[in-house]
Amino acid sequence: MKTKPFLVLAMLMLFGAFFVPSGQANRTDRALPVKGIVTMVDIGADKCIPCKMMAPILEELREEYRGKAVIAFVDVWKNPSAAKQYEIRVIPTQVFYDAKGKEQFRHQGFLAKEQIVLILKRLGVANPGKAN
Repeated sequence: MKTKPFLVLAMLMLFGAFFVPSGQANRTDRALPVKGIVTMVDIGADKCIPCKMMAPILEELREEYRGKAVIAFVDVWKNPSAAKQYEIRVIPTQVFYDAKGKEQFRHQGFLAKEQIVLILKRLGVANPGKAN
């Protein structure tokens, strides 16, 4: 039996937590991906447990990679059309784009900071604090 993506998303919504972390500064309203710079888009929800676990990581990365890469968060519960736009089946999902806006890598589920840094490095983004 094939499960429809919207059914999976609906089931995830039912099992979400009811606490929203304060100060999730990793949200963005700009058009994504951002042309001219490597972009990582984390698609999730404020109330999703693994998404909440990633929030402080994304916040750190956003600061560390400021000017080198865009680290963005899109909440599919607040913006349901994004699930279709990014072809999301599971949250969180991280989508990495090169500077030309072409998708280069996609991951479903929690993604550790070290793994994100490695993917950004593969896309040509220097580690923070290191010379290019």
